[in-house]
Amino acid sequence: MKKISILFLLIPFITFGQKVGFKEYKSKEFEFEGRKAIIVFPNKANKKKNWIWRARFWGHEPQLDKALLDKGFHVVYVDVMHLFGNQQAVNLWNGFYDYCRENYKLSEKVVLEGMSRGGLIIYNWAAQNTDKVACIYGDAPVCDIKSWPGGLYSGIGSAGMWNHCKRAYGLNTDEDVKAYKEGPIYNAAIIAKAKIPVIHVYGAIDEVVPYKENTALVEKQFEKAGGKMEVIRKEDVGHHPHCLEDPTPLVNFIMDAL
Repeated sequence: MKKISILFLLIPFITFGQKVGFKEYKSKEFEFEGRKAIIVFPNKANKKKNWIWRARFWGHEPQLDKALLDKGFHVVYVDVMHLFGNQQAVNLWNGFYDYCRENYKLSEKVVLEGMSRGGLIIYNWAAQNTDKVACIYGDAPVCDIKSWPGGLYSGIGSAGMWNHCKRAYGLNTDEDVKAYKEGPIYNAAIIAKAKIPVIHVYGAIDEVVPYKENTALVEKQFEKAGGKMEVIRKEDVGHHPHCLEDPTPLVNFIMDAL
């Protein structure tokens, strides 16, 4: 029997808003097209009105988000749980992007932040909106649904989430699953050709989202397409770790991309 990731059990219970480390900033919580959404405002916005878009797991390991808030960035989030980056999620993100731009006059190009399954939506949205993306930060990102939640290779997967995921993508049979060839490990080339800077952080012995099944395959796409991609490998760090204790390398990468 495969192990169940403790992280995936705990994170859905993380609450929104000021209780997750942003109490020193003004925030707005609301519903967008029936989905929970939040915007955290910097104490003083920078001139470019930069913003970072957290794709999943609001408030988890907020070191980078807080560092960018202190540099005048807005931090935004809209919940697309159980859509696993499918076209419905992309369409919802299209609307939320327009909402943020129209209502808060944020920069045309946004920084995308995808932790774990958040990797699916940041790549799938970016591939359809290359002109709107400043850079991508993937943190132990899921880059292939067959790896997680499918667990079809070496990763532990999640049977319950895999059922949700297959429904989200209309994968009704084993033949549908075998024929599925979409998502980050395929569309990363589009992002590479658009010259969008990308950085990934991953644990060397992550057993939930294994490097070889996810980030390594995106790296190959970038290399073939001549794109710019950096990786930060966390040695001897297993299970499914996120972020860096000191986010300075990530902050520097993002600021250089703007």
